Amino acid sequence: MLVIRLILESFRFAWSALSGNILRTILSLLGVTIGIFAIIAVFTLVDSLEKNIKSSFSFLGSNIIRVDRFPFVGEPNFPWWKYFQRPAGSYEEYEFLRDRVKSAEAVTISASRSILIKRESNSISGVNLTGILFAHKDVFEVPIEKGRYFTQQEINNARNTTIIGANIAETLFPFQDPLGKEIKIRGMKYTVIGVMKKEGESFFGISSNDDNCYIPYKSFTKSFFVGGRFGIEPTIAIKGLESDIGLIELEYEMEGLLRTKRGLKPTEDNNFELNRPEAIANAIGSVFDVIGIAGWVIGGFSILVGGFGIANIMFVSVKERTSIIGIQKSLGAKNYFILFQFLFEAVFLSLIGGLMGLGLVFLLTLVPLGTLEVTLSIGNIVLGIGISTVIGLASGIIPAAVAARLDPVLAIRS
Repeated sequence: MLVIRLILESFRFAWSALSGNILRTILSLLGVTIGIFAIIAVFTLVDSLEKNIKSSFSFLGSNIIRVDRFPFVGEPNFPWWKYFQRPAGSYEEYEFLRDRVKSAEAVTISASRSILIKRESNSISGVNLTGILFAHKDVFEVPIEKGRYFTQQEINNARNTTIIGANIAETLFPFQDPLGKEIKIRGMKYTVIGVMKKEGESFFGISSNDDNCYIPYKSFTKSFFVGGRFGIEPTIAIKGLESDIGLIELEYEMEGLLRTKRGLKPTEDNNFELNRPEAIANAIGSVFDVIGIAGWVIGGFSILVGGFGIANIMFVSVKERTSIIGIQKSLGAKNYFILFQFLFEAVFLSLIGGLMGLGLVFLLTLVPLGTLEVTLSIGNIVLGIGISTVIGLASGIIPAAVAARLDPVLAIRS
């Protein structure tokens, strides 16, 4: 009860002191408001930008290792022409890995090509035509909204069936159900058996599955030259087990098997790259870490100025209320009560400034920024409130200590 009464009385004193001079209070907390706005606005924009960029690459999958010639993130000073000299993956290597890898949940191979697709008088260009296997759905997400996925027999027999994205369905089949109807790919008719969910355009303009068209892998190889130095490069992808933290076992196993398959000597370097989608995320994260530091520096100066402003108003407040402090002490008020009273006032003032800064950030999230979706996270709200509290404590501790140590007789005479 004593603690609650102390908090309520401190709050009453603080509110009376701050509301007694509104203009002075507003000017004092502007520094904190601007500082919190600068820091949290930068963090909010950085977090939102990082989230949008990473979601743009979600089509690469998660918990997956891919076999490629080129790395997602190149090594510094590495001769780029050596990447071109590496052999492309092959269907034989896919079968070799599929039959021998033990630390994998699923193994698949795919090949893609951007083409034009037609249906009667309608056509759509820039379609990402991809030949896939039955296990593709176990490695990558294929969100089918209508229809079904390929059967194993359709994949094995290279049937002319296809699964199309939402943009393709809307363009080629306006106001119609595309299931069971035919489209033309490279002059050959394919029957639509499924339509994927509409995902919309991502931050980088990558529409992912919306512009994808899937056909059986062997059907793809009948229309396009796959493999070799001049053909379309296929991609082998392996999804790791959930128990394999960091996919360490899978990576070592894949590296050993591929070196064996390609006949590499122990002294020779790998002529392939084992890529993970996390490599892109890590590279992006390192860039945003630098931006975050810049946000701390920019906002830190404003916060520092705001802290000085709060300390100044607290010294003025102590000076104005010296006689009241003397009366409180003569009536039995303890030093900790006086200390807590002024400290609470400083924290309260700083929190008001912080909440105003957070309010400005929230208004910023309401401004439309195209495909960039800005959201104020709970973590950033807690961070803003925490910084405001710390600034209030740091700014108010010295004035509060001075007030608590005043001699009651001298204070009353003052």
